[in-house]
Amino acid sequence: MTAQETRAEIPRDKYRSFLYDDAENTHWRYGGPPSYEDANRLFEQGRTKEWPEGSLEETVQNAIKSWEMEVSHKTRVQDIRTISPEKFKLIINGREGLSAEETVKLGTYNALLKTSLPEEFQYYKAEKETFESSHDAFKSAFPRGFAWEVLEVFSGPPVIAFKFRHWGFFEGPFKGHAPTGEMVEFRGLGTLKVDESLRAEEVEIYYDPAQLFGGLLKGSIIPESHNKDTNDFSEAALCPFSNK
Repeated sequence: MTAQETRAEIPRDKYRSFLYDDAENTHWRYGGPPSYEDANRLFEQGRTKEWPEGSLEETVQNAIKSWEMEVSHKTRVQDIRTISPEKFKLIINGREGLSAEETVKLGTYNALLKTSLPEEFQYYKAEKETFESSHDAFKSAFPRGFAWEVLEVFSGPPVIAFKFRHWGFFEGPFKGHAPTGEMVEFRGLGTLKVDESLRAEEVEIYYDPAQLFGGLLKGSIIPESHNKDTNDFSEAALCPFSNK
């Protein structure tokens, strides 16, 4: 079977561009393109909006899903086709913007969860997490995925303003807290500045992290004698997971 025939057999992801395009020449973080089958199922079951095909809202939603996929799973900036590498900045809650290289190195979770609070008041210490440890923590907490949808779009290109919702079911342990099985969600606002080719030049996000951690820290503390990631909660923690 030729490489072209093999690629033709791979189901396309209807929400994300550049997931399988030129995949064999892309440097993937885990050796190959990720599967979003579980995350897409969660999204379709839990979304509150179903945008018409070709609408501005659908276009923005898919563009951001594609951007997040590339930044999370491709290790070389030159392989990421949804951004303008030289101009790209990721700005969270008004903090100093992160470059494309910094965002790929840190990972989207660490970028979103950095805070200027004193360490003793931090829900999550992003400065002490790696890309891998941050993604492992949230994969464990949300074994069915952590879905994302656009709720409203206020303006079109070149500066797109939007409202979003992020949600998942807390069915695996998180940082020593037992799962509750409840849905955890947060909402926020963002802007996406794009160039003439619709590549992201600047992504700016505003949200309240307490909405996320209020649900994750509700679970009871797991005794130290238990292995919080694999023992008593192994079946929940090890379910298949994909991102947004």
